[in-house]
Amino acid sequence: MEPFLTLRSIEKRFPGVHALKSVDFDLSQGECVALLGENGAGKSTLIKILGGAQSPDRGRVKLDGEEVVFNHPTDSLDAGIAIIYQEFNLVPGLSAGQNMFLGIEPNDYGWIRRGDEIAKAREILNRIGSTIDPNTRCDELTVAEKQMVEIAKALVRKARILIMDEPSAALTNKEVERLYELVDDLKAEGLGIVYVSHRLEEVERLADRAVVLRDGARVGELQGDEMKRNRIIELMVGRAMDSEFPTEDRKVGDIRLRARNLNKGNKVKGISLEVRAGEILALTGLVGAGRTETVRLLFGADVRDGGIVELDGKELDIQNPRDAIKAGICLLTEDRKEQGLVLGLSVKENFGLPNLRAFSTNGLIDRNGELNRFDHYVKSISIKISDPDQLAEKLSGGNQQKVVLAKWLEKNAEILIFDEPTRGIDVGAKFEIYQWMNRLAKQGKGIIMISSELPEVLGMSDRIMVLKEGEFMGEVTNGSDVTQEKLMAMAIGIVDDKESENENS
Repeated sequence: MEPFLTLRSIEKRFPGVHALKSVDFDLSQGECVALLGENGAGKSTLIKILGGAQSPDRGRVKLDGEEVVFNHPTDSLDAGIAIIYQEFNLVPGLSAGQNMFLGIEPNDYGWIRRGDEIAKAREILNRIGSTIDPNTRCDELTVAEKQMVEIAKALVRKARILIMDEPSAALTNKEVERLYELVDDLKAEGLGIVYVSHRLEEVERLADRAVVLRDGARVGELQGDEMKRNRIIELMVGRAMDSEFPTEDRKVGDIRLRARNLNKGNKVKGISLEVRAGEILALTGLVGAGRTETVRLLFGADVRDGGIVELDGKELDIQNPRDAIKAGICLLTEDRKEQGLVLGLSVKENFGLPNLRAFSTNGLIDRNGELNRFDHYVKSISIKISDPDQLAEKLSGGNQQKVVLAKWLEKNAEILIFDEPTRGIDVGAKFEIYQWMNRLAKQGKGIIMISSELPEVLGMSDRIMVLKEGEFMGEVTNGSDVTQEKLMAMAIGIVDDKESENENS
C-alpha cells in the first residue's frame, strides 16, 4: 500500500531536550501502525506535531503527496486527523451528541437543529456498535463509553487518520476485546490508525507494523512475525532483556500484616488476609472485585464497617491515612495523578510532603536536607527530571510513579501497597519498579500488589488472592501449575475447593 501520510526528517528541540531526531514515519489507508517507545522516547511530541499542537523545527509532513503545515489543531482536524488522548477531550456537562458535533452543529441561520444532531449522532454511534443514548451527559458515561464518544467525534469530522494514545489503559478485558473489534472495523473502512500502547499483547494483536522510537530517534520497524514481545522490548530499551520480571532470591518470614473480616458496605465483604516478611502478595480479580476498596481500608482512606488490622501482632487503630502512615503502612494509589501527587507542585515538594516532620526543626523546614534526600532517590531510582523544581505534571507516567515511590521509601514503611503500579508506564520503567518491589521485600518488608495484568501477577507474586464483587474467591501459592486461565476461572467464580490452598478465615 502507498502511504497517504508521510513524515520525513522531523526534528524538534525544547530547552535542554532534543525530543525528535530526524524521525521518519508513514501510514497507509486501512493500516494500523503501532508507535512504541519508553516514556520520553518522543511519541507524544510526534503526536502533537501531527495534531497541530506543536510545529517541527525541521522536516516535512505530506498528506496525499502534498506538503501540509499544521499551525493550529484545527488545521489538523480539517485535514482529517483526529487524536484520542488518554485523558479525554470532552465537555462533561454536555451530552454525548453535543460533544460529537461541538463546533460543527447542524444549523439554520444560527439555530441548531437538535433533532438532526441527535439523529446523526445515533446513526454514527450505531455504526461503531455503541448503544449510548446521544442525550446522555458525558459525566454520566463510563470510561469505555467516553472513548466511544471520542471515536464517534472523529467520524463526525470524517477523519481519515485516527491516533489512539493508550486507549485501553482503563478498560476491562471485555471492553478491550470490543476495542479490538472496533479497530478492525475502522481499518476495513479505510481509516489509517496510529496506535500508542505500552501493552505489547495489543500490538501483536492489532498492528500491521510497529515503529519504535528511543531517545527521540527512530531505532527500528517491525512487521508481521517480527513483532515478537522480546524483540519489541529489546528495541525499546536498547538492550536484550532475558526476562520482563527480575528474579530475586527472597526468604519469606513471619507474618507482618494481618487483617481479619474487613467489611465496607457491599464493596468489601468479610475479607481476611496475611502478608509475611519478604513476601509479595498479589490481589487480583475483575473490575469491581473490591481490590482497591480492600487496601483503602488497610490504609485508612475509607472507614471500615468492621474488622481488625494488626502489624507485627499489635492491633492498629487506623481511622485515616495519617494513622496508617504513622504505623508504617503506605499506599501507592491506582490513580497517581489524582491521589498520589499534587501536580501543581514541584517534584521535590511532592517528595517532601509526607516527610516534612523529618526535615523540620522547630517548625522550620531544612530545604537543603530535603533536597539532598530527594537527590539521593533521583539517582538511586533513576528519576528523569530537568531539575528538582520541575512541576510533577510535566513528568512522564513512569517518572511520576518513581516520585511517589521515593516519598514512601523515605518514610521507611514496613508494609507497602502497590495499586496497579505499572499502569500506563513503559517496559523499562516497569522493570525498575519490579526491581524495587523485590528489593524492599528482600529487606523484610511486606508487599501487597494489585494488578489487572495476569502476566504481571504471575511474574511478581509469591501468593495470589482472588476477589470477586468484594468477596474472597480463593488463594494459591504461585508456581508452575498456576496459570492465567486458572486465575480467570477463580475471578469469575469457578473455584475448585480442592485446589484452593488456604481457607480465608
